[in-house]
Amino acid sequence: MKKLGILTGLFITALTAGTVTAASAQTGTGSTQTNPAQASTVAATLPANGTALPGPADVLELKENMHNFGKIPQGRPATYIFEIVNTGSTPLRLDNVHASCGCTTPEWSRDAIQPGATARIKVGYNAYAEGSFTKTVTIVYNTNQTKILTITGEVYKVPLTSAPENASVQLLKQVN
Repeated sequence: MKKLGILTGLFITALTAGTVTAASAQTGTGSTQTNPAQASTVAATLPANGTALPGPADVLELKENMHNFGKIPQGRPATYIFEIVNTGSTPLRLDNVHASCGCTTPEWSRDAIQPGATARIKVGYNAYAEGSFTKTVTIVYNTNQTKILTITGEVYKVPLTSAPENASVQLLKQVN
């Protein structure tokens, strides 16, 4: 318990020192003296118990964050559409949507999502490599907030012909 108190104290000291240094840097004097007005503003934003303040409200709701394609044939692309909802009170714009690998391609609208509206993100997977896969797609919104979509499945090797070869066909050709 004593170690926790010491660590908390060190964290608050480091946090205060970093923000005080930033406040003094903003004065433009180059000195290490702090601007009292800025220092009191920093102190006012920190709660007395030293916990972090809550971040911006989460306004992006995923109807689902994972999809399993099951078994898909090799060489045949698969797609799935994820739906998202803007639960905030202002329009929401997706800053970026990017995949963890080049075999996964997300498609989305760059238009703002109105409050209460639903938007779609189409995720495609190029089933080139045989075997199981797990891929992620990261949604970046409100400048620094993120949500992760995950797709999984298993790619199986397709036969070279549509039906197995019949050795009897060669025998029939020889008889006639």
